[in-house]
Amino acid sequence: MSLDMACFARYSATPFFNINQTIDIRNILQGHSSNVTKFGGAIGGAGLFIFLVLWLMLQLWKKPKKTKEGEPDLDEAIKYNYKHLQSATNNFSEENLLGRGGFGKVFKADLDANNIVAVKKIEVGYTSKAKEEFENEVKLIGNIHHRNLLRLLGWSSEGSNLVLVLEYMSNGSLDGFLWGAKKGTLNWKQRYGIIFGIARGLHHLHNESHVKIIHRDIKSSNILLDHDFQPKIADFGLARFIPDDQSHLVSSRFAGTLGYTAPEYARHGILSDKVDTYSFGIVTLEIISGRRSTDMNFDRPSMDYLLEHAWTLYENKEHIKLIDETLDVSHYQKEHMMHIIEIALVCTQSPSSERPNISEVILMLTNNRSVLNRQLRRPTLVDYDRRIRIGS
Repeated sequence: MSLDMACFARYSATPFFNINQTIDIRNILQGHSSNVTKFGGAIGGAGLFIFLVLWLMLQLWKKPKKTKEGEPDLDEAIKYNYKHLQSATNNFSEENLLGRGGFGKVFKADLDANNIVAVKKIEVGYTSKAKEEFENEVKLIGNIHHRNLLRLLGWSSEGSNLVLVLEYMSNGSLDGFLWGAKKGTLNWKQRYGIIFGIARGLHHLHNESHVKIIHRDIKSSNILLDHDFQPKIADFGLARFIPDDQSHLVSSRFAGTLGYTAPEYARHGILSDKVDTYSFGIVTLEIISGRRSTDMNFDRPSMDYLLEHAWTLYENKEHIKLIDETLDVSHYQKEHMMHIIEIALVCTQSPSSERPNISEVILMLTNNRSVLNRQLRRPTLVDYDRRIRIGS
């Protein structure tokens, strides 16, 4: 038998007590209350330890299983069954086609009665960069949530079948409202809300996400509108992140859409967040004018593209003439629009150091005072024979 301050133990090959024998232990306990307290504490401590071990095992069991090698690893996005998506899009039929992206097509999918999504089917045979775009888009935005960024809901990767499952935007892309079938249906309040929403989405990518993300392909066809005409930036296949210890990244090859891309990036591959600022400025001019960036001005002998035309009007203090003729606006709204045109021109300044970052742009958009605290210079103009998309 052994006895110490915390426990009592005895071992014997014979019974401890005779049959039906009782013993009074009150005398043992008297004077030893501290021993009882310690005994209870030991029991409680052991119980707490067991509880913590069980809790840890439960958390490890609940943790998502590690994905197979070569598959994206996401915390929230769902991995869908390809055949299920194929059925929901009616075998990716033309009737369900919503649009075309850089490396594939986007289809409307009815997963069930109350769950409509957009499905982007990557065409691997189109280019060797298709799978890279797929993985890039999944990894960069799979866990990013913002009201002005299109949310990635899930994905499917079965052999050569690469599919992204995205939020469904009932009003489609912005370009359809500027020069498509719905041209002229957006009023100025809605257009300004779209401009401001794009800026907020870019601010989240540049300053609030886990890494600084440069979209590289901001254009009107990549801005989707929900039922309330709130904009969401889409198509992150060309997006890149910049490490915290680098102010810029030199890309070996250009990737983007000519007509929206900053001159220093199109010519020399110098990438920074100011590239997105430039593209934002071009899209803003499109929203105000209702014209494509590469549409020529056939009313003038110079055949100017949109940016040059806007700058010429500004130099002559006639930039009010840039406003979309389909808009019925008041005098106050015209003044506001001229202020936004000036902001767009500031965003297209060269070199990039002359451009504001997107945080400064948001301050300008919410401040009705003139932005001409700095001297505006004629932007560097790139001659585009045709608008093309070049993969990196």
